[in-house]
Amino acid sequence: MSERTGARSADAVCVPLPVGHSQPEVALRRISILGATGSIGESTLDIVRRNRDAFTVVALTAQTNVDKLAKLAREFDAEIASIGDPAHYATLVEALAGTNTVAAAGETGLEDAASRPTDWTMAAVVGIAGLGPTMAAMSAANVIALANKECLVSAGSVFTGAMSASNTTLIPVDSEHSAGFQSIDTSGLASIETMTLTASGGPVREWPLDKSSKATRYDALAHPNWSMGPKVTIDSATLMNKGLEVIEAWHLFPLESRQIDVVVHPQSTIHCMVSYCDGSVIAHLGAPDMRTPIAYALAWPRRMHVPVERLDFAKLGRLDFEAPDLTRFPCLGLARAALERGEAACTVLNAANEIAVERFLAGGTTIDRIAATVEATIEQAENAGLIASLEGIVQVYDLDAQARRMARALL
Repeated sequence: MSERTGARSADAVCVPLPVGHSQPEVALRRISILGATGSIGESTLDIVRRNRDAFTVVALTAQTNVDKLAKLAREFDAEIASIGDPAHYATLVEALAGTNTVAAAGETGLEDAASRPTDWTMAAVVGIAGLGPTMAAMSAANVIALANKECLVSAGSVFTGAMSASNTTLIPVDSEHSAGFQSIDTSGLASIETMTLTASGGPVREWPLDKSSKATRYDALAHPNWSMGPKVTIDSATLMNKGLEVIEAWHLFPLESRQIDVVVHPQSTIHCMVSYCDGSVIAHLGAPDMRTPIAYALAWPRRMHVPVERLDFAKLGRLDFEAPDLTRFPCLGLARAALERGEAACTVLNAANEIAVERFLAGGTTIDRIAATVEATIEQAENAGLIASLEGIVQVYDLDAQARRMARALL
């Protein structure tokens, strides 16, 4: 991210194809899935399972779910299966005995799996833990399907610079960014006025403010539209997820921060809208099913059949929109402020949020303290002189670790 934070970065990694340019078709055969046991990994493997003749699985990784990882490695005859927690290595070796799958573990094992040559790699490890493996995949994959927003939020220009220097194509998988990518036409970037990301508002959007601020983890995990992992679901309830997506969109697309908008859309039918200088708006609609953006990334620049629910507009009846209430959802405002402060502030924002959400899911804090913890951590980091330019991946990890210590102390 440039020092003038609202200004457009030169390292935006998703741009539309120029007029008259045709992208050559590539047979996407060899694929790897980083984060195979999570919700994105499961959805990806569901598509692969339905198209067994089209894909060969190279690598599968997980952090702690060793039993499920071993089962999937056996089912798809993966070349390598890697578990992030080395304490589970012996269990993985035993579970894969008699197969052709190599077992690996720890940070080195994850990066070894990610660096196996592939046509396509799904980067779906949750949180900052996904940064190292995704960076390793840049040297090995023809296409990276990015479902880990923290790579962009935490590492900023370090990640986009490495991506731009690689020979790898990046396709966004978050439903909003996939929709934005699909909604950019070939008229030229100068014709875009705004990109609007939609947010469902989560499960407690209509609760009285004094009640929603005390929502339990069970309340916050009951998302009305999407089936996601617990961390992302909590981020959806606080709208931090949308704040992180604003930062992610800033890195993905060549837009100014003021051009990236957010609107609450409870039905989750429209995922993104791109407005143009002639008053036209191109919107991407679809059922709230992550298999749609995953399949788009798998088949790009073509499309493939996916058995998701088709929209019935007569049955749908209406689409509602409202401006996000920053009193109810302060995390969105914090994310926008971090984007303006600079990439180091975004690193701190993400680290503090991960710690606060982790504590909330464990029953150790209230949902309203998530935003308060994030805000206080950023202020503390700024007072300590830590909000400065990040020159490399080592600095990203160091700042992330310092911010986590601050957040834990505050909690």
